[in-house]
Amino acid sequence: MKSVTRLDDFLGPLHQGIWEITVGKDLVTEPLDSGWERSLINVPTPGTIASFRKGQYHVHETSTEWKVHLDRYDPKVHPFLHLVDDAPLLLMVADTFVTLVATARGTHGNYMDAELKEQKRTWQVLFLLGFALALVGIWIFADPLTTFSWIIHVLLPAGIIVLGLFVARKGISFMRRAIVSPGSFFLGISVVVLGIVTFDLPLDAFVQLLLLVLSFWAFGSAYMSFSRVARGRKAVPEGFFRRLGTGVLSSLLALGILLVPDAMLELLMDVFGILVFMLGIVISTSGWRLREKMRSSRANPANEAGR
Repeated sequence: MKSVTRLDDFLGPLHQGIWEITVGKDLVTEPLDSGWERSLINVPTPGTIASFRKGQYHVHETSTEWKVHLDRYDPKVHPFLHLVDDAPLLLMVADTFVTLVATARGTHGNYMDAELKEQKRTWQVLFLLGFALALVGIWIFADPLTTFSWIIHVLLPAGIIVLGLFVARKGISFMRRAIVSPGSFFLGISVVVLGIVTFDLPLDAFVQLLLLVLSFWAFGSAYMSFSRVARGRKAVPEGFFRRLGTGVLSSLLALGILLVPDAMLELLMDVFGILVFMLGIVISTSGWRLREKMRSSRANPANEAGR
């Protein structure tokens, strides 16, 4: 009789100084229990198709494995401490680069096979979308400060208004033609008004607020990194020198924001532009590979049928 195993049965080493464990999906017979919740915002990781959290446990699901590590802070309980310690700004940027490069070099075989059966024009949509994103990335990199101003004066207020409408909509029943949740309705209307007011707020206020948040994030990450490094290698199972480097670079970033804020804002927007450009390349590459896959299947129908 085959034994019943859960992912939780393999997590013991994480409490013994191991940074991350990898569990093959063939070793886990039971699905994730109700304690695991899907995590939508994560530090990007190559090959990840989904991510879940259970307290301090954080698992990245790939096509064949579960990769689990133990965060020092549960983001639902200590969101700020989780951000500065488990997800430093520099780590998020660096891992995003690595993930985009790895994704661009990947094959995406299963994804393309599925799309090949469902839509013959998917590759065109992917290619054009990626090309458009690449152009946006070039535009951001070419004029980062103007782009930032446009984001603050147009996209941010519009996003706030859309969020307000969504919240207000939850308080209304069109079938009953009545307000079913006054709290949601009036909160949503208040958010919409805030979005409208945001259109006229000065750019300098947004710049100062953004840089203040980023400097606190960077200083917090530096402090947490150095405090852990000071306790020795056992306190940093993810890597002593990696954490030390994170602390040093986070300190430099925070000092740069305080000493030369305009230059740092331009640098951050340049990085954002490069990331958008790389994302566009990844999507276009996926579309082109899908096109080649379709051409190959038409040229060798017998091979595809036998797969």
